[in-house]
Amino acid sequence: MAATLTGQALNDPVTRHMRRDFTQLRVDQTVDQALATLRQSQPQGRIIYLYVTDADDRLQGVVPTRRILLSQPDATIESLMVKPVVSISHNATVLEACEFFTMHRLLAFPVVDDERRMLGLVDVDLYTEELTDIDRREGNDELFQLIGVHVTTAQQANPLLSFRQRFPWLICNIVAGVLAALLAGIYEHELQKVVALALFIPVVLALAESVSIQSVSLTLQFLRGQQPTWAAMAPRATSELLAGLLLGSACGLLLATVALIWLGSVSLSLCIFGGIAGGVTAAAVIGLSLPYILHLLERDPRVAAGPVALACADMVTLLIYFNLARWLLA
Repeated sequence: MAATLTGQALNDPVTRHMRRDFTQLRVDQTVDQALATLRQSQPQGRIIYLYVTDADDRLQGVVPTRRILLSQPDATIESLMVKPVVSISHNATVLEACEFFTMHRLLAFPVVDDERRMLGLVDVDLYTEELTDIDRREGNDELFQLIGVHVTTAQQANPLLSFRQRFPWLICNIVAGVLAALLAGIYEHELQKVVALALFIPVVLALAESVSIQSVSLTLQFLRGQQPTWAAMAPRATSELLAGLLLGSACGLLLATVALIWLGSVSLSLCIFGGIAGGVTAAAVIGLSLPYILHLLERDPRVAAGPVALACADMVTLLIYFNLARWLLA
């Protein structure tokens, strides 16, 4: 399907492209019974995963082929299966299915109805003809990267699809702009009292936004080819917090020195230093955390992380900056 992965094909319902000759086991079977079932049914397609259902065909779990082949004959399928199963809704589009492959890095997904009855199987072969030799590959990184390239290319070639994918996240920036105006109104007294505060707002926000985008870019690069977890995010967040603190302190010190020489106000200089140091530190953590969180929530971090990170970084930085002004310049 690689050659036909166009914008139009991406909007197709996934049920149009799913396989119906999937391998299905019963939750109450033993390994010996399950293997006998497989020998009798003789599935036509390649077996990647063995899906387990109950008597009503509702999906219960999945058994990797290696696990069933190496288990004792009297072991139950229920004891071997992995759950919960990542599945694709029958209402999903081909685009959404492609995103599942790049996010979860599995070679196949079951397609289920609203009651989790299994309807079919979406195999990775549907999305790229270049990868029919998966079993002979040492790793699958190139496989998922190629799917991502196909999806991105198709999205960029279709303006309407690109608009639908990107515009909702830009609303974050619109909302952030409105909130920034409201914050300026709330702290109007401080801005009127020390007009120079407003002079430094652009550079304070620009530094926080720049560091936030740097963190987003570095995190997306790190996540390429890896499955993110909450546990893995904690040590990286700590490291990024320290890096942000160093960056913010260095930039804040430079700007505070300029403000002190230019305007001669120690309080204003401390406010600028604190606003930049705090804002940049927060922006670094936000820039790292959002790609992780969006990935774990099954959203595309390449499209969403940038706008959301900028909006959050702006709000946090302004709150730090204005509250320091209220405290130091009272």
